[in-house]
Amino acid sequence: MELKDIKAIIDLMKKNSITEFELEEKDSKLRLKRGLNGGAPVAQPAEDMMPMIPVAAPITSSIASAPVSVPVANSGEIDIKSPMIGTLYRSPSPESAHYVEVGAEVNPDTVVCIIEAMKVMNEIKAEVRGVITQILVENGKPVEFGQPMFKVRPL
Repeated sequence: MELKDIKAIIDLMKKNSITEFELEEKDSKLRLKRGLNGGAPVAQPAEDMMPMIPVAAPITSSIASAPVSVPVANSGEIDIKSPMIGTLYRSPSPESAHYVEVGAEVNPDTVVCIIEAMKVMNEIKAEVRGVITQILVENGKPVEFGQPMFKVRPL
């Protein structure tokens, strides 16, 4: 990863008030965390890192398939969590209908939203079969790694 890419990530973190960023590529790991020292991101060595959810590298068609953590909540609902930081969009364009609404039935291949990260649009799939019961993030708002975006009642 080049220095200009790291600077772009830091700018994205500042712009969207994101406190933590993690990235793992083939042979490198990067973790940035905004601390109490004026909010500036601080790089941490890889040996201090916790295991990460692998995220597929964005492909040229702007479609990425990233595994999404789906822990079961106490209510029996499953959280669809963000696999990356970025800006969430609920539809492919401002004029288009939303991918899913409350009450929509989804399967593992259903696209639920797009997350824009570093000018790349990444389609996020449900990775679970069920019915959307809650939408937790507004359209156009920033999301952080691991942040719950949707709640799904499994079928």
